[in-house]
Amino acid sequence: MKLDLNPELDLILERMTDLPASAIWEAWTNPELIKEWFCPRPWKTTACTIDLRPGGVFATTMKGPEGEEFSGAGCILEVIPNKRFVWTDALTTDYRPSTKPFFTGIIMMEELNGKTKYTAIARHGSVETKKQHQEMGFEQGWGIAFDQMVELMKARQSK
Repeated sequence: MKLDLNPELDLILERMTDLPASAIWEAWTNPELIKEWFCPRPWKTTACTIDLRPGGVFATTMKGPEGEEFSGAGCILEVIPNKRFVWTDALTTDYRPSTKPFFTGIIMMEELNGKTKYTAIARHGSVETKKQHQEMGFEQGWGIAFDQMVELMKARQSK
């Protein structure tokens, strides 16, 4: 799927990995695995709930080294195993509108010549929320989380 990206509203992270798409899919859709890699250390994901269906919930709670806590929840929009996972906090479970939308997350996996192209997109409704996400460290944070995910899944494959 080719998306029309808007540089004023969208943030994108692209990486290549030798993990198969199925391993990335498992890392993104298994709550116990999400807890191990989802946020940059020393932060920890302390809770994760996934109801893997359109209209289902994708929710995480992250805890910082000083005890600060951040929770986010959204509605899953699209589930295409080993290819695409889409959720948004603009909606809650079963498509109920949210009172504080921030972004829509799109994770895409495409196998190419024995590797997998990983694309993570954060789509925002305003320039202000995109800027806020950038200032929170989107590029670095999502990049570190990707590296942690690859490390975890390679370790699981070698067992």
